[in-house]
Amino acid sequence: MKVFLIIFSIVFGTAVQNSVQAAAAVADEQAVIDEVRQMLIDRDQEIKALLGPEDSEHSEAQRDELMEIINQIIDYRAMARHALQDTWDTLSDDQKDEFVDVFARVIRDQSLNSLEIYRAEVTYESFDVDGRFVTAHTIAILDNVRTPVIYEMENRDGEWFVIDMSVDNVSTADSYRRSFQRIIQRRGFDALMDNLRRRAGVS
Repeated sequence: MKVFLIIFSIVFGTAVQNSVQAAAAVADEQAVIDEVRQMLIDRDQEIKALLGPEDSEHSEAQRDELMEIINQIIDYRAMARHALQDTWDTLSDDQKDEFVDVFARVIRDQSLNSLEIYRAEVTYESFDVDGRFVTAHTIAILDNVRTPVIYEMENRDGEWFVIDMSVDNVSTADSYRRSFQRIIQRRGFDALMDNLRRRAGVS
């Protein structure tokens, strides 16, 4: 009888412990989801407030401020490393820094081409949590057109950064990777840099 009670106590105690740990994990995951959702909502509201009423003209100061908001949440270095693949490891620190700087300019210029897209109504559909990584599935609605937008995010030192974004199931990082790899394979990294400098308006 004593042996049975000991075994029961061990098994029951382990089950309770596992249940407590599972509940804590669920609570932690929900806390992460709530944090990421709120961060995305805050950025969306900040941008909409900056842009002002529909069809209003935007000053250079507003564009600069919008650029700063974008800079704060996108990890250009992670995207650059993904786009260059093995070539990244062959570059010096100075070459990496220059590439990230020019690459970031190209992305920002494209992001600011049409400011009206930032007026889209956003709904937050679901979130997948994997350690310090979160995939946020959203829908952007503009002029009655629904566009799926997925953010791949990473937490570093308590801050969340976008490391990739997919629009209509097309990954930004993968698109640049395919484009850059074609240029590198045909004409080399220097040709890619020349191409990006021209696009970014950097001499």
